[in-house]
Amino acid sequence: MSSKHEHPNSLPDMTLRFFLLLTTTLAFPTYAAAPKYPDKPIRLVVPVAPGGSLNQYTRLIAQKLTESLGQTVLVDNRAGANGIIGADIVAKSAPDGYTLLMGATPTMAINVTLYAGKMPYDPEKDFTPITMVAKAPSVLAVHPSVPVKNLKELIALARANPGKLNYASSGTGSGNHLMGEMLKAEAGIDLVHVAYSGGGPGLVALLAREVEILVTPPPILIPMAKAGRVRLIAVSSAKRSPAMPDVPTIAEAGFPGFEATVWYCVVGPRGMPKAIVNQLHAALSTILTSTEYRERLLADGATAETSTPEELMMWVRSEIPKWAKVIKKSGAKVE
Repeated sequence: MSSKHEHPNSLPDMTLRFFLLLTTTLAFPTYAAAPKYPDKPIRLVVPVAPGGSLNQYTRLIAQKLTESLGQTVLVDNRAGANGIIGADIVAKSAPDGYTLLMGATPTMAINVTLYAGKMPYDPEKDFTPITMVAKAPSVLAVHPSVPVKNLKELIALARANPGKLNYASSGTGSGNHLMGEMLKAEAGIDLVHVAYSGGGPGLVALLAREVEILVTPPPILIPMAKAGRVRLIAVSSAKRSPAMPDVPTIAEAGFPGFEATVWYCVVGPRGMPKAIVNQLHAALSTILTSTEYRERLLADGATAETSTPEELMMWVRSEIPKWAKVIKKSGAKVE
């Protein structure tokens, strides 16, 4: 029998396999699998004070992203220095996908020139782009007591009263402020800029007749216009807004090629893993292309937008010199 001829030190097959597995395990220790992302709450920093359209869109996105990812997405308002404070917090955070920024025109494009030499971050180098989120025009509105019904009449009034008409915006260096400066330069008129802490305070000033003109995004103006408390003169987008189809564009009103839109995007700190970027991009794209999100923005006069990370970076790089030209031409400065 074969059993009589086995070597006394031989091992049955099962015992031998166990022995080999044990020695292999000891020689090559196993590593714990990488934790699933996300496994804790995500912070979405908004670099402006609570209130306003940017906050509204951010909170809607955060709610839907919470449902999609299965982890709470917390909205964290960090206002100050035209968005620099909040943006810098994200730029200096760990690139692990748990701190994101709702970027906007000032934080990603305008401030580079407006705060030249004082910027603590570089929008082209210190962030990982994820996706575009939305674009919105600025709206030029006047108090009903101002005797104008269109942009041509407003420009004529301004030329007849140089330095006597005031226009409000949501702050020095905001997209709305610079849209006003673009119009001043194009039309050759002298309007006095009055900076407020947001579109809401600017609207209050207009209703109180502290200023004659307000430049701000559409949401807060649309209901006021329907109530007859403000008069909408023009929008800064290339095409008319579906939410205000009767309001002409500035380009239509005599300035061909005039376009200035405020835009929003989601970015993270530089160096985020590609797998996390892809996961966030996929989740956000589903939200941004949903009927609910698109209709919500259209009602506010804005448009939902999406992009690849690469397209977003190209957009940022194209916007920086565009706004630099406006700032230099207008002489806009931070106080």
